[in-house]
Amino acid sequence: MKKLMALICMIALTASLVPACAEGETVSLYSLTAAYGFKLGAPLSFQQLNDKRYLDLIKNHFNSMTATNEMKAYSLLNQQASKQAADGMPVMDYRMADKMVAWAQENGIGVRGHVLVWDAYMNDWYFHEGYDERKPYADQATVQARTACYIERVITHFEEKFPGVVYCWDVVNEAVGDNPNEYAPGDARHLRTLRSGQKNLFLEYMGGDYVAQAFLYARNTVEKLGADIKLYYNDYNAYFPDKAQAILALADSIDRYAVNEDGTPRRLMDGVGMQGYIGGYGVQEGCLEESHLDMIRDAILGYAQAGYEVQITEMAVRNFDKAQADRHAEYYASLFRVFMGLYQDGQNPLRAVSIWGLTDTNAPKGNYVYNLNSPYGGLVDLKYQYKDAFYRVQEALKE
Repeated sequence: MKKLMALICMIALTASLVPACAEGETVSLYSLTAAYGFKLGAPLSFQQLNDKRYLDLIKNHFNSMTATNEMKAYSLLNQQASKQAADGMPVMDYRMADKMVAWAQENGIGVRGHVLVWDAYMNDWYFHEGYDERKPYADQATVQARTACYIERVITHFEEKFPGVVYCWDVVNEAVGDNPNEYAPGDARHLRTLRSGQKNLFLEYMGGDYVAQAFLYARNTVEKLGADIKLYYNDYNAYFPDKAQAILALADSIDRYAVNEDGTPRRLMDGVGMQGYIGGYGVQEGCLEESHLDMIRDAILGYAQAGYEVQITEMAVRNFDKAQADRHAEYYASLFRVFMGLYQDGQNPLRAVSIWGLTDTNAPKGNYVYNLNSPYGGLVDLKYQYKDAFYRVQEALKE
C-alpha cells in the first residue's frame, strides 16, 4: 500500500496536477477528472475564507471555484458611489470579490465568473434616474449604456488584476421561464417576463434583446482584452427537454444578433451552464431517479451538437432521507460515469462540473439551503469528512 501511495504521488507531481502528497492522503479528485477532460469546481462564500478546513478541502480536490454571491451585480454595485460618478456610469466595490479571487490565484485555482446579468434580486435603484428610487425609471438608452459599461468594467477589472484566473463568465442567468405565465405566448425562447410575479427589470428597461445585448457587450470586452474567457448562458432545469429546447432557441437568437464584417453571424456565446440540481426541491420524491442520468447525458450531447461546450455549474445530488445514503453514493458514482462516458477521442463536450451541494447541511427543514442542496446530499459530511459518496466517485474515476 505504501508503495502504491508513493507511486500515485509521484505520478501526480510529475503531471503537476496536485500538490505534494503525504502518506495516507486521498488522491485529488480534480487530478482524476482531468483525465476525462473536465475541471472540478466548488462554491466559496466570503465567510468561508475564514474556514481553513473548507479551504483545504477545495485546495486538495478542486481546480475551479465559483463565488456564491460576491461576483453578482447586486453584490458589486455601490449605490452611493454610482450617484456621485461624474460620467453617470455604475461604480463597483470589488473588495470582497478581490479577496476571493486572490485566494484562488494564490492556490492555482480557476474562477467561474458568476454572474453579469441576472434579474433575480437585482438592485431596483440601478434602473432609476440618478440611481435614486425616488426618481422615475431611466430611459432605455441609459439602462443599456449602464449595462454595457458595467459588463466591460467588471470583466476588465478581474482580467487586469488577476490575469487568466477568471476563465469563464456566466453572462446571463436564468432568463428562460418555466411556466406559460412567465413568458410571452409564442416566444420559442421562453424569455422570462416574470419571476414570482415580479417583472424582469432588464427586459422591461433594456428591451426584448437584453440577453443578446449582454453577450455582445461581453464579447466586445473579451476581444478588446485579448483574453481567453469563455462566455456562458446559465440556467436551472437545463437538462429537461422542454427547457433545453427553449435554451437552444435563445442561444440561436444570441448568435444571430450581430454580424462579422463579412456579414456572417457573429458567435457571441461559447457554452451552456446546466445548474444541475438533481431531485425534488425540499422533498425526497423525485430524488435519485435513474431517468435523470439519461436526461443529463442527452442534454449535454444536444447542446454539444448545436456547437456549444457545456459545464455543470451548480450541481447538487439531492437526498433528504438519511436511510438512502448507500443509494445516494452509488447514484453519485453513476452520474460521474455519465460524465466520463462523454469523453471520446481526447475530447469532452463537458468542460467542468461544479458541485454546489458539496457538504451536507444542518439547515432547518424548509429552509432555502435545505431545499436547494438537501441535508444528506454532500460528498462530505458536516465535519468535512469524506462520505461513501466521495469514495465511490473516486473509485469510479479510477476505472
